[in-house]
Amino acid sequence: MKLRVAAAGAVLAISVSAAGAFATGRAVDLRVESPNDTVLAIDVLKTIPIQNEYTRGYKRSLFPHWRDVDGDGCDAREQVLKRDALGLPQVDPFRCFVVEADWLSPYDGRKTTDRTEVDIDHTVALKEAWDSGAWQWTAEQRLAYANDTSDSRTLIAVSSSSNRSKGDKDPSNWMPQLRGFWCTYSANWISVKARWGMSMDQSEWGRLNNVLSDTCAGTTMRGWSPPATVAIAPSTIAPSTTRATTAASTPSSTTTTSAPSSTAATTRSTTATAVSATTLPTSTTQASDGSLATIRPGAFCTPEGALGTYGGRTYVCSKTDAKGTPYSNGSKRWRQQT
Repeated sequence: MKLRVAAAGAVLAISVSAAGAFATGRAVDLRVESPNDTVLAIDVLKTIPIQNEYTRGYKRSLFPHWRDVDGDGCDAREQVLKRDALGLPQVDPFRCFVVEADWLSPYDGRKTTDRTEVDIDHTVALKEAWDSGAWQWTAEQRLAYANDTSDSRTLIAVSSSSNRSKGDKDPSNWMPQLRGFWCTYSANWISVKARWGMSMDQSEWGRLNNVLSDTCAGTTMRGWSPPATVAIAPSTIAPSTTRATTAASTPSSTTTTSAPSSTAATTRSTTATAVSATTLPTSTTQASDGSLATIRPGAFCTPEGALGTYGGRTYVCSKTDAKGTPYSNGSKRWRQQT
């Protein structure tokens, strides 16, 4: 991890305005380059822009989920059920279906052996993601996010009751029943928002800042790799092995699941969605009114040469920093235009 403090306006510095708690007249240049990095959760929080939510146009169907986007023959729900099981789960290899396992929900401490009582929760709910920037994403980005098993913090197996209690609420309105999970939950929330280039509203940012400054002071988190795009081909997207259902009392944006169809089967890699090697942009480069869109300085971006704005300054999507030094792995990042 490279972490340095530089004067405001310095190359690649992530400036946080006085609207946030980090109003010291200085800026943090925080680079997270791999999952091997270790950073303070509150430092990552300080890089996330504070913006009002975009609350129009959300539909759950805009985020096709429980798909096999990585081509391993398992849809995202079954992958998480296997990953989060206690011990070794019993799995039907033909359908990649978890037949039997034990699960412990970190939100409320409930333990179950009944898979129908387990929901796969999007840590940052789909509607919350939409309101925080996903409304600008492409269909490929939304598909990738809804089925992201490449980072275990995006999706997590929890009790159905806790998932329905959470709904699409952010940390200003909901925290896990188990206070012992608050620090991990806060760090997970921040990592998902940072990795996917989302913003936060003022109350959400403020609640997390309070938690990480008090109860969870000193909480660290591991870094991450940039999420991959997926190429959508309707005839080749593998069907889910499970059916998503929503109880009458469940908010529309809550991630809920049910037992699989007895006749469903997953076609393996020949019918899986192809994964591209390119990385996701963190925002579009043009807002709906034709002006430059607000971006997150230092975040991954595409295409090279695209322009964005933050804090009244213009940023460019570049493979090198302002000194001409290439970023690792050929990645492109938003840096201040010189």
